[in-house]
Amino acid sequence: MAAGYVWDGADIILRVRVQPRASRNEWVGLQDARCRIRITAPPVDGEANACLRAFLAELFGTAKNQVTLLAGETSRDKRLRVAAPRRLPAGIELQTAPVISKTHSAGSRH
Repeated sequence: MAAGYVWDGADIILRVRVQPRASRNEWVGLQDARCRIRITAPPVDGEANACLRAFLAELFGTAKNQVTLLAGETSRDKRLRVAAPRRLPAGIELQTAPVISKTHSAGSRH
């Protein structure tokens, strides 16, 4: 996960560094192998995690219940899964499947 994210089928797993109590919710981009995000909520009673999940749902064009916190509940460094995102923010690239040739020449053995 050197880029800060990895695709898992149609889902994307994000490694995130969160800055709470920011002046606005903002996708900063990819830095130091993490997705950097600023959110307005304070890190109190799960408010920051709820705000982060809502922000990511909006950013990736999916429902809030499609964003799952996998690790880092009380840390600034978190791992989250976004199920089947419909939009991608700057720096995130679509998953590309490897091309597998199904044609073989008649006399070749593999």
